[in-house]
Amino acid sequence: MAKKKRTEKDAVSSTRGVASLEEAKAWMAARGITEIECAVPDLAGVGRGKIMPVSKFLSGPTMNLPLSVFFQTISGDYPPYDNLVDSVVVDSDLVMEPDFSTLAIVPWAQDPTAQIIHDAYHRDGRPVELAPRQVLKNVVDLYAKKGWKAVVAPEIEFYLVEPNVDADYPLKPPIGRSGRPEIGRQSYSIQAVNEFDALFEDMYDYSEAQGLEIDTLIHEDGAAQMEINLLHGDPIVLADQVFLFKRTIREAALAHKIYATFMAKPIADEPGSAMHIHQSIVDSETGKNIFSDAEGDPTPEFFSFIAGQQRYLPAVMSILAPYVNSYRRLTRDSMAPINVQWGYDNRTAGLRVPPSSPAARRVENRVPSSDANPYLVIAASLACGYLGLVEGLRPTEPLESDAKGLDFELPRGLLEAVAAMQHSDEISTVLGPSFVKTYTAVKQTEFDTFMRVISPWEREYLLLNV
Repeated sequence: MAKKKRTEKDAVSSTRGVASLEEAKAWMAARGITEIECAVPDLAGVGRGKIMPVSKFLSGPTMNLPLSVFFQTISGDYPPYDNLVDSVVVDSDLVMEPDFSTLAIVPWAQDPTAQIIHDAYHRDGRPVELAPRQVLKNVVDLYAKKGWKAVVAPEIEFYLVEPNVDADYPLKPPIGRSGRPEIGRQSYSIQAVNEFDALFEDMYDYSEAQGLEIDTLIHEDGAAQMEINLLHGDPIVLADQVFLFKRTIREAALAHKIYATFMAKPIADEPGSAMHIHQSIVDSETGKNIFSDAEGDPTPEFFSFIAGQQRYLPAVMSILAPYVNSYRRLTRDSMAPINVQWGYDNRTAGLRVPPSSPAARRVENRVPSSDANPYLVIAASLACGYLGLVEGLRPTEPLESDAKGLDFELPRGLLEAVAAMQHSDEISTVLGPSFVKTYTAVKQTEFDTFMRVISPWEREYLLLNV
């Protein structure tokens, strides 16, 4: 049957995404859009870009930003450019091209406003190898060349906290509709979620308006800790959705005078927040899951994918846990993993195989923290599985016992993780040598910034005792 031709009416009625500049004109005219936010995700997953009148965007939809946006640390500093890039080149303009499939409204804006995600290109047309969205595209292309297509489903945990305007004070759970802050453990409690019904109604409305496909909302183990699960799909589409969702829940929370935070360990005595990634690989032509054979049994490819994650996840740990704070989550006395053991429905292991039908057989990577850049964390996780597939690796035996009783197999801190990435030729090849070199330099600079801060622990135990 011939494919039905897309009409302008179809484009105008679309909640999210159009196919071209002409469709974008009609889409924005139908909604009375007056401004548009043009964003490109940086290494931290922060949206950098410009806000401009729609008339300016439609007259020339590309924008220019300097290469330095991909060198900026989370604190706004920059690493030394020696051996990375010429100091003149780093401030030269790149060409940012809009991806019209990401066009959506900004539902919390006061005036009719749209938003669109851009890709970064050098002026000669080459994709910018440092851009996180391009890093993910490159990994997806590696799968495509083998006749495969990756499918992912992220789960993102976050905390709701009282507004904190002084960083010297610890975070506290917010006041819900009952007038009391949450205490104790409220895992999976519907009543605890209901405490913030008005906030979550706004979140759902904002998400629906942007075409973000939320699967489920649950209360996690920590006080006012929540988890959002997104529907499975294409890695780039899902990374875009996580990128947009983080901003969406922050905006919904701010409207209710609450902060939403994706810090990996925001509160000392509460559990950390993760970004679990469910992963499966399908045949590009048939759409069948290559992790299952015709009889429904696991295939050699399934085990090789797991083995690749076991071998290479430690080398990409600085992506999965990108900040000093991230490693506070990975402790033996928590549900966060400390190694790369795997097991069937074993949540104490870094790699879990959830119960499923053969068609839905998948591997859940439980190592990443919620502060990670979604583009980079999905790219890194899939890169590890890819290496396992092409190298024909074999995993350890599945673990049935508690993995917490075993040794640490993951880096314990940021500098150790950076060194692991720098020493992995395989990861450098898959993610790109220039990306790895720049990313690790940024992480080292962030660590240097952290070391300039004196912590309360140091004042508590060292001030009068040493």
